[in-house]
Amino acid sequence: MSIRPLADRVLIEPTAAEEVTLGGIIIPDSAKEKPLRGKVLAVGNGTKDEEMVLKVGDEVLYGKYAGTEIEYEGTKYIMMRQSDVLAVID
Repeated sequence: MSIRPLADRVLIEPTAAEEVTLGGIIIPDSAKEKPLRGKVLAVGNGTKDEEMVLKVGDEVLYGKYAGTEIEYEGTKYIMMRQSDVLAVID
């Protein structure tokens, strides 16, 4: 990964939104819920006030509007602060 988050930020790859069909009607991507789960791909070093507790490979839950969506080499990622992550899934 050539994107390296700074300070207390983490780079997350969201899990794919599930394809939903209702009686033969396919819901378009724009109407799907934003994924609330993803995998941590890169982490910053933390700050002097907040130690980085997340690590690469963690499966996490995050808020619906957390972070900033970025696209790199055709793939969408979310960059957010560690404090925006709600939980780690074991």
